[in-house]
Amino acid sequence: MTAVRDVITGDASLAQELFERARGLQPLLARNAAKTEADRRVAEENIEALTEAGLFKLTVPRRFGGYQIPFETKLEVSAILAEACPSTAWVVTLINVCNWLVALYAGQVQQEVWGENPDARVCGVLAPTATTRRVEGGLRVTGSWGYGSGCLHSQWAALGIPVVDEAGEQVDQGLALIPMSELTIEDTWFVAGMKGTGSNTLVADDVFVPDHRIMSVSAALVNEYATEFKDEAVYRSAIVPVLALVLAGPQVGMARAAVRLVIEKAPKRRIAYTIFERQTDSAAFQIGVSEAAMLADTAALHVKRAAEDIDRAAERGEKMDYLTRARVRADTGWAATKAREAIEAAISANGASSFAEVNPLQRLWRDSNTAARHAVVIALVNEEIYGKALLGIPYEDNISPLI
Repeated sequence: MTAVRDVITGDASLAQELFERARGLQPLLARNAAKTEADRRVAEENIEALTEAGLFKLTVPRRFGGYQIPFETKLEVSAILAEACPSTAWVVTLINVCNWLVALYAGQVQQEVWGENPDARVCGVLAPTATTRRVEGGLRVTGSWGYGSGCLHSQWAALGIPVVDEAGEQVDQGLALIPMSELTIEDTWFVAGMKGTGSNTLVADDVFVPDHRIMSVSAALVNEYATEFKDEAVYRSAIVPVLALVLAGPQVGMARAAVRLVIEKAPKRRIAYTIFERQTDSAAFQIGVSEAAMLADTAALHVKRAAEDIDRAAERGEKMDYLTRARVRADTGWAATKAREAIEAAISANGASSFAEVNPLQRLWRDSNTAARHAVVIALVNEEIYGKALLGIPYEDNISPLI
């Protein structure tokens, strides 16, 4: 994916420039990876460097100084960052996709978020784990939302809520945009992998959200967005394919990093209890490395295909059809699975030392396995969704509306 062209803007040089900025940050991110994990939050030095490099503004409209890039480009930036620090890449990925969500709201909302602070960052949780009551001009919201990746570094949060009428009856599902200053964060992120993402729980206690800052999820699922800037192609992209596929970007980078690390170590490592003084002399090792590399390539190719489908439909102003949307979800799960398998193959070829705490391979293994279990990434669920679509089972009868 290193020769990605900016298919929406036609600016290949912009994509390459962003890739180079991401590569330039790899030494810093790798140096801070252990600290990020130990502190359970991305190192502030990383956040400052990413901000200066503009990598939190990949999906912010150009009207506010952002780059407004297509998703194929964004996914490659995520992968490059994940080669050095998966947790940092995950936070960058989630903040950028939530920034993209803000650009689907009406211009008034976009102005509230980026008008005074063009560097404002947004986190989000789609699940509607809250209660609401209708008041004049909006809703009052109380609830908590787990797994708020990026919440420790954001100024706003987009949170799933039930939309109710005056009688308290639910009439829609919404996405409420709330300033972080009106929320509290519960420190709940104690996990085996992706420790540094700081994906804690967000809490709202009777917070007022005006109607203009509530997105209709049912409308968004059919590509009906409130933004008045209909000529900005990237903000015509299908919401669920986007929200799912971005999570595969870091997986591609983790797989590439694992393969590279094993290849780099191989000439200097022997294989214990064998005649091989160098791993590179062993046919079994050679086959293992080949398998890992092919699995990593498989993950990348599925991500690339899905990203191209999203970007091309947006560029043409077309809604993605049901079958393609279902396949993008399958691509997401498939890519995450193959990336995880690539890391496992690389570690198996490298040997037991892969699990030493000082070895970055064990972090890649834990982070990949944790991230691959995200609810919209789980391969078996996504394959069932795609299988039903392939067999002509109607969207309304599939197992999830998030397609």
